Amino acid sequence: MTKQVQQLDHVIIRFAGDSGDGMQLAGDRFTQETAIFGNDLSTLPNFPAEIRAPAGTLPGVSSFQLHFADHDILTPGDAPDVLIAMNPAALKANIRDLPHGGDLIVNTDEFTKRNLTKVGYEANPIDDGSLEPYRVYAMPITSMTVKALEDFDITRKDAERAKNMFALGMLSWLYDRPAESTLSFLKAKFAKNPEIMQANLAAFGAGWNFGETTEAFSVRYEVKPAPLKSGTYRNISGNTALAYGLVAASQLSGLPLFLGSYPITPASDILHELAKHKRFGVRTFQAEDEIAAVGASLGASFGGSLAVTATSGPGMALKAETVGLGVSIELPLIVCDVQRAGPSTGMPTKTEQADLLQVMFGRNGESPVPVIAAASPSDCFNVAIEAARIAIKYRTPVVLLSDGYLANGSEPWRVPDVSSLPDISVPFASSVEAEQGDDGFMPFRRDPLTLARPWAIPGTKGLEHRIGGIEKADIFGTISYDPDNHDRMVRLRQAKIDGIASDIPPLEVDDPDGTAKVLALGWGSTFGSIGAAARRVRTGGQPVATAHLRHLNPFPANLGEVLHRYDKVLVPEINLGQLALLLRGRYLVDVISYNRVRGLPFKAAELADAIKDVISSV
Repeated sequence: MTKQVQQLDHVIIRFAGDSGDGMQLAGDRFTQETAIFGNDLSTLPNFPAEIRAPAGTLPGVSSFQLHFADHDILTPGDAPDVLIAMNPAALKANIRDLPHGGDLIVNTDEFTKRNLTKVGYEANPIDDGSLEPYRVYAMPITSMTVKALEDFDITRKDAERAKNMFALGMLSWLYDRPAESTLSFLKAKFAKNPEIMQANLAAFGAGWNFGETTEAFSVRYEVKPAPLKSGTYRNISGNTALAYGLVAASQLSGLPLFLGSYPITPASDILHELAKHKRFGVRTFQAEDEIAAVGASLGASFGGSLAVTATSGPGMALKAETVGLGVSIELPLIVCDVQRAGPSTGMPTKTEQADLLQVMFGRNGESPVPVIAAASPSDCFNVAIEAARIAIKYRTPVVLLSDGYLANGSEPWRVPDVSSLPDISVPFASSVEAEQGDDGFMPFRRDPLTLARPWAIPGTKGLEHRIGGIEKADIFGTISYDPDNHDRMVRLRQAKIDGIASDIPPLEVDDPDGTAKVLALGWGSTFGSIGAAARRVRTGGQPVATAHLRHLNPFPANLGEVLHRYDKVLVPEINLGQLALLLRGRYLVDVISYNRVRGLPFKAAELADAIKDVISSV
């Protein structure tokens, strides 16, 4: 059947179903197909906190949203153009996000009286007229899948499990996605079970053929590839990019990489990924708890490794004492905090930006550490190298902030030319230095430019020195309870961190025509939402400037000047105003907070409205 092909510049698709329906897998495979095709893309996986929530219930709904386009995009999109609902729970949890006129594909097989009752539907929404505002494609996906696989020697349950591949095949046909990568993936995934492999391949093919032959779809859609800079690209998630960045930092510094970690959502994939790279000299240690993990990492740093620990907010609380020890003994340590919704366990699979004040001040005593934040999934690679550079050069723990949205979301990443990456190697202290003072090695004699102390590896002749959390004497490193010495050491450690401001780029402002009176300032994962919102505002004819902070401690040296340049400064955050509090205290600027803590990224439309409101008040 020949069908009309309609050109689109972008599409937002949301796969939604029970947590056992394979929606994350279907969404991920559609994403890989889209990346291979050459579209720009951004994804938002959203899954339950429970390992296996009750089937067919609202807490058990899992979804995966993908925004792809023929141009540069910044977010996974505010609302889906297409919603695939595999059961009544998925429909009820997601229908409010689908705009009127949007495409709704529903699996009618799951709309049984029992499943409808589970989520509070008194009548079947497919039949009662409540879905009239949408373009509804009601089809028995489960039974069509089972029918397509009836000749295979598999159970009915296994056949039903393949319904996600049927749906993926149908959508792949509908949006002209290349299928080869999915077919190769299925062959590799089920290589040890050929019958299941062939069944999944057949389910995917049946879905593709259904799309091609059914009269339900009279149009096939095409989204052309996006213009991209020349180079080699791959689709990458934030956690994978962060892991790759750490491996790259290890190679660039010439130091073996050690990760001490305790599994915690959403940081666990960093451990999983780094464990694959032993050929690069990576050592991973899964500890019995968060305290052991960071203790092992700090010990590895003492031994001369590029040491990393990865966690989320609850783990940061447990690691605080050892991070303070790293501040005191002045050793490099990278602490990756992949933030999630809190407090306590909170909503472990949902995103938030609420750990900023914790990582800034959540340790006893005066214990300053540099804090940097990634802006996008692919930016996690660059930020990992920057964290390593600062940690090694200044002999200090560094906190790297990511979050659940960045960690699990994905986008195209241009693989960098290795020659373009910085040399971040530093020399260890040598035994020659022990001869430079009458009293032998001086472990706290500082570099006059960085104020960093020597990095002395255990076992180096002549470099014996005390280590531990009790205050040390300036220069000599012996235990000291002298009040004046403590005051001096506290100020030196603070001055070392403050001095990093001269070693980071100035804050760049995007103000196209230079007439904006309002600045939208963000940090972390709000980068895409703020950028997309600013595009909307500028398209509407109103000027707005934007800027985004990577370095949060210390701030860029020109931040104060930038803040005072504008009549109003809007700071959107997925918390209750933590950066805003720091800016008010440091620069005496009455910034305007715009805050949401819903476990989800900002929508570009709501941020655009907030920016317009501030512009109208100037």
